Amino acid sequence: MTAPSPAPSAARALLLGFLDEAIAAAHPARCLAPHLPAPGPGRLIILGAGKAGGSMAAVASRFYRETHGVDAERIAGFAVARHGYGEEAPMIRMVEAGHPVPDQAGIDATIETLRLAGDAGPEDDVLVLLSGGGSANWIAPAGDLTLSEKQAVTKALLRSGAPIGEINAVRKHLSRIKGGRLAVKARNARSILTLAISDVPHDDPAVIASGPTVPDPTTLADALAICERRGIPLPDTARALLNDPANETPKAGDPAFARSEYIIIARPIDALEAAAAAARKAGYEPVMLGPDVEGEAREVAAEHARLAREMAQAGRKVAIISGGELTVTIRGEGHGGPNQEYALALAIALEGHPGILGIAADTDGTDGGRGEATDPAGGLVDPTTLERARAAGLDPEAMLADNDSTKFFATIGDLVQPGPTRTNVNDCRIILVG
Repeated sequence: MTAPSPAPSAARALLLGFLDEAIAAAHPARCLAPHLPAPGPGRLIILGAGKAGGSMAAVASRFYRETHGVDAERIAGFAVARHGYGEEAPMIRMVEAGHPVPDQAGIDATIETLRLAGDAGPEDDVLVLLSGGGSANWIAPAGDLTLSEKQAVTKALLRSGAPIGEINAVRKHLSRIKGGRLAVKARNARSILTLAISDVPHDDPAVIASGPTVPDPTTLADALAICERRGIPLPDTARALLNDPANETPKAGDPAFARSEYIIIARPIDALEAAAAAARKAGYEPVMLGPDVEGEAREVAAEHARLAREMAQAGRKVAIISGGELTVTIRGEGHGGPNQEYALALAIALEGHPGILGIAADTDGTDGGRGEATDPAGGLVDPTTLERARAAGLDPEAMLADNDSTKFFATIGDLVQPGPTRTNVNDCRIILVG
């Protein structure tokens, strides 16, 4: 049996175009330079991390070379990004490391980052360029915790369905750089300025990349409770750290934060508003569900499908837009990510409803997967999705139960694969009705 063709390409092209607008609005090329400070009397120590670490470093390098004529002797720069996300940045050393599971390259990069921060003197300024993914890229296990043990804890947290705030609360208390500890290391600097691209619900600086330059509101007791509630197996070294009062993270009022400033330069809402503007221009009424949607991907998809059906029944021509960070509790043996799982669950819930199309993608260009830069970002759904899948011999419900959304969308040619975008403001989901 021949699988039917996808819905009209013009509507699908609109969805992809709206996603492109969302990503562009949060790219460092557009949002970073206006916030970069003029150089001070001493050295400028530039430390970058995350999926936008490479692109932020490149913009900063160009800014200080071309706008201010700063020579290499006055810059000490080091940035780390996810594998495949690096970018050339003269005067700033650039390396790539593992994400979401950390690797030895991340440890080596973090050791160098801490060294540079610790070398900052009273005339030096520290500029931290931070983005989502920094939690995995800046990895320095505390105490006697080994890399393999830290990897195992991270994997267990990711598989548990824990939201990013809980994951980072544990990470902070097993690290030498997270949870304000980088600011403590750079406490002798004239100033510490963090420019961040937010990838977390509610844009909490303490959660973005595990808050390396801000006070940590979470405690050792919080981290232990999360591990117990989620059933996370802890090696003895990790348990010892979480039971050691001397290992508590710095809190508000610590002198390390006295000369520290934090500015968020791009938020998830900025990306969603750019998509909404593009949808409005195309004749759709934007229905904004906000940038902070959380929950199990398949459950959120079912609710959004219900809303889309209501809009269709009312005869409205709308673009339902949402962001946030969904979770997947892994019970199967397949491969995928929150956006692909959402898209598959959305297709099942819509049951081929005419006139409704949807896209769900991570703005960083990858969604779950195996940690490769070539991983897909999400999936695209139209009224023919289930029909084409079944014609290809797929069982959508069984594949959702097996968490096998990547194979589902790959088989029918509907993976969203923009490649590394070198920014990250979390998920972007758009449903077109009418």
